[in-house]
Amino acid sequence: MANEEKVNSSECTHNCSTCSQSCSSKPQFAELNKMSKVGKVIAVVSGKGGVGKSMVSSLLSAELARRNHKVAIMDADITGPSIPKAFGLHDLCMTAPLGGILPQTTSTGIEVMSINLLIEDETAPVVWRGPVIAGTVKQFWTDVVWGGVDTMVIDCPPGTGDVPLTVFQSIPVDGIIIVTSPQDLVSMIVTKAVNMANLMKIPVIGLVENMSYIKCPDCGKEIKVFGESGVDAIAEKYGIPVLARMPIDPNLTALCDKGMIESADVDYITPVAEAVENVVPRVK
Repeated sequence: MANEEKVNSSECTHNCSTCSQSCSSKPQFAELNKMSKVGKVIAVVSGKGGVGKSMVSSLLSAELARRNHKVAIMDADITGPSIPKAFGLHDLCMTAPLGGILPQTTSTGIEVMSINLLIEDETAPVVWRGPVIAGTVKQFWTDVVWGGVDTMVIDCPPGTGDVPLTVFQSIPVDGIIIVTSPQDLVSMIVTKAVNMANLMKIPVIGLVENMSYIKCPDCGKEIKVFGESGVDAIAEKYGIPVLARMPIDPNLTALCDKGMIESADVDYITPVAEAVENVVPRVK
């Protein structure tokens, strides 16, 4: 490009958020809807499915709301959306008077956008190809009217494919939380997620291990159903903190099924919320 400034590679700090130069490696973020205002953006990711990523996104958002943050959740898992059900949202989103889409709002004021809030039948499968799905997620940033949000939590689909890549390249994500489980195989999967974050030059805030144990209802003993965890070894290798170890909790599942996840009050999500509060947002 003729107007592109050349940056000496030896002078590059690899921190695009504080760089005033223009170069080919600097991401071109999509423009936020003009009627929106969003502070920090936190992506919750996982290397594989079924580890409780949406649960962590929901609990984190509810905890931040309890701390008087104005919170929004972007459900970027287009083919497997679960955020609306966890919060008891079923009505379709409306069009804003001046254009754009208005998100739904939960009982505690959390703004939510999900594909399930845009289709008549929430049980209908979304049978779309990757580029269409990725484009929809991008529109959640450009077309939705987010009102004065302090923290946006993006619930990403599992893996390192089209949609997470679209999120990282199109939206100015300030930090990533990686959700994992204790199985040995997961250590390799987590490493892939960490490497993708490093490749995209987005800081990893920390790891959350879900299904870490189950507490005996009689004696209170913590039973490690999946054996000893390898998450500490990964955390040490990459210098990433383990923010929380979440148990297998049938009560949380019941609350999600009833659309009442906001009523969950669990202390193990507190360190995750505190870590997010300490994240410094880039200029949007």
